[in-house]
Amino acid sequence: MNAVSHAGRWLLNRRDFLRYGGTGLSGIALTALLSESGLLSAENDRLPIRPKVFPENPLAARLPHFAPRAKRVLVIFCSGACSHLDTWDYKPELIKHHGQPLPGSEKLITFQGENGGLTKSPFDFKPRGQSGKFISELLPNLADLADDLCFVHSMTARSNTHGPAENQMSTGFTLDGFPSMGAWVSYAMGTENQDLPAFVAIPDPRGVPQAGPNNWGSGFLPAVFQGTAFNADKPIPHLVRPKELTSLADRSSRDFLKLLNDAHLQQHPGDTELSARIASYELAAKMQLRAVEVGDFSGESASTRRLYGLDDANKLKAGFARNCLLARRLLERGVRFVQLFNGAYAMGEGVGNWDGHKTLKSQYDIHGPILDQPAAALIKDMKARGLLADTLVVWTTEFGRMPTFQKGASGRDHNPKGFTVWLTGAGVKRAFSYGATDEFGYQAVENVATIYDLHATILHLLGLDHERLSFYHNGIERRLTDVHGHVLTEILV
Repeated sequence: MNAVSHAGRWLLNRRDFLRYGGTGLSGIALTALLSESGLLSAENDRLPIRPKVFPENPLAARLPHFAPRAKRVLVIFCSGACSHLDTWDYKPELIKHHGQPLPGSEKLITFQGENGGLTKSPFDFKPRGQSGKFISELLPNLADLADDLCFVHSMTARSNTHGPAENQMSTGFTLDGFPSMGAWVSYAMGTENQDLPAFVAIPDPRGVPQAGPNNWGSGFLPAVFQGTAFNADKPIPHLVRPKELTSLADRSSRDFLKLLNDAHLQQHPGDTELSARIASYELAAKMQLRAVEVGDFSGESASTRRLYGLDDANKLKAGFARNCLLARRLLERGVRFVQLFNGAYAMGEGVGNWDGHKTLKSQYDIHGPILDQPAAALIKDMKARGLLADTLVVWTTEFGRMPTFQKGASGRDHNPKGFTVWLTGAGVKRAFSYGATDEFGYQAVENVATIYDLHATILHLLGLDHERLSFYHNGIERRLTDVHGHVLTEILV
């Protein structure tokens, strides 16, 4: 032994100190390298994953964390809080006890004041498809798809106010300033499509939802990941070539500009900010050509136009139908995330959205037909084209409605304690119902789910681990699901 004892302590000679010290430092260095690469098995399951984003091509396709079931996502968002009790959540006890007080909640005060008695839906429910799922007559075309849908009847939200609740459904947080679902997905996965945005938001032809651009914003993520908002009636501005400029002259100008940009870039090798700016301008030029094409429906067949209702006499319905067809055309051209809105914010009572406080039946008689045929056509068309095999479709709203009518009114107040969302397409069970509200539809009581759980499930189907997908911001590893959320494995195939 080269170590010697001195006053009860073991000492190394100089040669052994250098030998042991050298091998120890190399081991520490190797451990650090493996840790940074996420290759230490003990740490691998806990380390945050921050995607490598290249400034010169921030939307380059990136691999998911594990094998995905879905390649892309369509979210159909009915803003204004569409009532689950008048659409998807059949409650015979509500019919039986119509007009009676909600047990244990007499004179209940909710968002807009005191509630009256329990009130059955003004719309009849009927069994649909081979599954026999009871769905309201309000949405007959969507009801015909019952055997393709996976219902979550036990969803809950954190806010009973439209703006914050929209924020939570779209971003995971009730406050402004957080990245939307589509922004997180674009950050994590980029896009395999090089001519269109990775994330497109399609506002209703009547206007935007109450939380506005927060629904598709990038928050603290780089701005490149925010949604590009346009619809069939209001395409991206400034894309159409001026009539006095010929296509040849336009193309020649772009080619010459590319020549100048490439020469300038060669003079500044390694300048990632410069290369990123050039890449963004080139994407804008490509979009100038492709975005016009994607919104041109002239090549669609007469049967497709009839399926969606593009030429319907109801102008509001025809407008939403055009947006639904636009959504399909974006998805089949490789857009990663499409958020399609039905309903727009309107102050007071009106036809803007699903906020049926005072006259629910008359309002829903307007909204139902606008949503029903076009949305059902979109799903049927995607299924016929094979898009549903690798596309996840999510229908949602920001919260539910009370089983009572408001005192002195003919509508339902806000209710975040229990409502319905449904999914179809890649990776989810068909003709399946998960969770339940109580016998009157007031609050979730079985397999209670949260919006965090919904977001975790969406990311999971895309091959992303919601607990590890992260962005470091203000000293915090931020996540779409914050510190919450569990994948709803029971609804997955």
